[in-house]
Amino acid sequence: MLKIREAVIVEGRYDKIKLSSIVDAPIIETNGFRVFSDKEKQSLIRKIAETRGILIMTDSDGAGFVIRNFLKGSVDNSKIKNCYIPQIKGKEKRKAKGGKEGLLGVEGVSNEVIINAIRKSGAEIIGEENNIPERKITKADLFVLGLTGTENSEINRKKILKKLGLPSYLSTNAFLTAINCLYSFEELKEML
Repeated sequence: MLKIREAVIVEGRYDKIKLSSIVDAPIIETNGFRVFSDKEKQSLIRKIAETRGILIMTDSDGAGFVIRNFLKGSVDNSKIKNCYIPQIKGKEKRKAKGGKEGLLGVEGVSNEVIINAIRKSGAEIIGEENNIPERKITKADLFVLGLTGTENSEINRKKILKKLGLPSYLSTNAFLTAINCLYSFEELKEML
């Protein structure tokens, strides 16, 4: 598993599922073209880019490049690294019919292809022996802090999301991913 500094931006849920077994990094979905009108998602991506940088990994079809170019126009280019999946003909196993261009997306290519693409992208791959592991915020921390699993947790979570300028519709898991990209456990405690 590759541990990388940047957060990875992908098009959809199946891309995220695929990458979760290959990459140790936050993975953020654009939900396809929805990102064009989703100002909160755009803001989240910009904040994460400022904090740790982003690695854009979209499909190699036309739609993927439209999304990639939109993100490149929305975020400071010095905070972006681009990971390009080669154009490989085929269709994903879960689909009955291939895409319009007949190309495999992120979810359809092999792990080896993805790893090679990440290495070529210039992403900062963190060596385990050279780094002190950071203390990540966990679901248990969210419970202790009253942000999940308690009577007022939803209200508390929405307040902190608003205060941080994060999308109000984030699920607990998405909130956890975003907060770990932007803040340490100590910083989160102070904000509460």
